[in-house]
Amino acid sequence: MDLSSEIYHALLPAFVTVFLGLPATALGAIDGVAEGTANFAKLASGRLSDVSRRRKPWVVAGYGLAALSKPLFPLAGSAAAVMGARFADRVAKGIRGAPRDAMIADETAAEQRGRAFGLRQALDTVGALLAPLVAIGLMWWLANDIRLVFWIAVIPAALSLLLAWVALREPARHEPSGKPAPLFAGFRELAAPMRRLLAVGFLFTLARFSESFLILKGMEIGLSAALSPLTLVIFNLAFVALAYPAGSLSDRFSPKAILGAGMALLIAGNLILAQSQGLAGLIAGVTLWGAHMALTQGIFARMIADLAPPHLRATSFGAFWFVSGIGALLASLAAGLLWDRDGSSATFIASAMMAAVALAMLSLLPAARDRSS
Repeated sequence: MDLSSEIYHALLPAFVTVFLGLPATALGAIDGVAEGTANFAKLASGRLSDVSRRRKPWVVAGYGLAALSKPLFPLAGSAAAVMGARFADRVAKGIRGAPRDAMIADETAAEQRGRAFGLRQALDTVGALLAPLVAIGLMWWLANDIRLVFWIAVIPAALSLLLAWVALREPARHEPSGKPAPLFAGFRELAAPMRRLLAVGFLFTLARFSESFLILKGMEIGLSAALSPLTLVIFNLAFVALAYPAGSLSDRFSPKAILGAGMALLIAGNLILAQSQGLAGLIAGVTLWGAHMALTQGIFARMIADLAPPHLRATSFGAFWFVSGIGALLASLAAGLLWDRDGSSATFIASAMMAAVALAMLSLLPAARDRSS
């Protein structure tokens, strides 16, 4: 599914700003609204997964809606149509995200959670790494017919739905004893350490606008629309190379320290991109962006799995992805406005400042105690 989705993501900046002739603010609105509002689905599906004590139906439903949303992209002819297609795709991701992560936690021993989530993140990123290369190859082969490329990208999405339907098995370990809590009561049960982690996640994603702006930065320094997905290749190379090692390290060392290192990498990457107008600076800054994702995304998931009791796992993941989505919505909207008004440098500096605030907040969290379940 990542191979399919990231082909659209890789070409969307060029499609919106070049082929449809819309400003960066429109791109920020499309990505921000889609990512942010879709996280209501993550909040709901996580809680419903815990209440129903089932994971697979929600995961398969998410992959199914994602596959159905893909043909909307080549049919789109306006910003509203692109936003609708992007929204459906992100809602689908929201539906499957929290139950999927809870399924991983259900099936994984506490001492292996870092590696499990690192592996999940690495495999996600393999698709995201291949997608820009496939997009570039198809754009060359099809003479820049971006709509035809979008039609071809429907194929791997359909295959992923088939695989999820046939291969996934409902786990048993997530089933708690006793009667499940009412639908909305579970959110009130989240303990103070989990709420503090959610606050850090929200602050951090305020600094994490869409990677589409990295592609815009590449186009700003001279990459063509057809070659602009190379920016995502660099990003995902760093991401996939470090995701599993970072997760494995979190099984032996403090996840909080690794998460803090990831936030520091984002600050450094932003400062480089703010100052650079050349290819070398682009490569360095985007590499640090990819590295920061490897040291944060799987680590956040592992820390949530450690803090959440079994009967609130999917609820906790849903709450995290929800607050992260609100942060992503605000970050991408602000990035688009800043980019159009003050340029790319101001956008990346603002992101660095917000990441520094999140890092300061993280430093105030107490060290997490090890969990054995």
